[in-house]
Amino acid sequence: MNASLYDFSVWVLPLVIAITFHEAAHGFVAHRLGDDTAYKLGRVSFNPIRHIDPFGTLMMPAILLMAHSPFLFGYAKPVPVNFRLLRNPRIGMILVALAGPATNIALALLAAVAFHLLDLAPASSAQWVADNLKNALLINVILAVFNMMPIPPLDGGRVAVGLLPRALALPLSRLEPFGMLILISLLIVLPLAGSQFGLNLDVISKILRTLTGYVLAVILIVTGNA
Repeated sequence: MNASLYDFSVWVLPLVIAITFHEAAHGFVAHRLGDDTAYKLGRVSFNPIRHIDPFGTLMMPAILLMAHSPFLFGYAKPVPVNFRLLRNPRIGMILVALAGPATNIALALLAAVAFHLLDLAPASSAQWVADNLKNALLINVILAVFNMMPIPPLDGGRVAVGLLPRALALPLSRLEPFGMLILISLLIVLPLAGSQFGLNLDVISKILRTLTGYVLAVILIVTGNA
């Protein structure tokens, strides 16, 4: 197996699992709290085909990986949630939003615990399994931290909308249609523009990397891998 195909095989599987479980968790919690929109559409499922976005889940990560990008990013088809149908819309929105990142942290913990079972893997596949677990740990923590940024439509944005007073929550919620543009500007456009003038404007990525490092360190300590 050549290097690029091997890299692809140990990144795509954990990425698809992480994104699939993240989206399914949103739908599951929404269903339990009174909104069956996602359930009726078959989105409360761990079948990745129901959640995969061909470009966002497969092509974009593959392109970034093959281009040796310093970051790996992907997304699935958003799970539809009608927050007005939740029994307690404000609290329900917070719980539905938190379900995705919480699931990613749980998957990261499972991956870290599984490192202790590597001796049970066949010698011929032990390295492949180890790389999948390492990437599963990293991807799930990155997804959890990234999605908790307080910008709608990210989960952290919806948590912020649910927690903030109405006077602040309403203006923040109105940013949702522009959320992806804001993210692209903060994570890609601003750093590139700064580099043209010799300025380091990659502040958001630095904060995300720092937070990711802290969360990884805690998980490794808790699971006895530190």
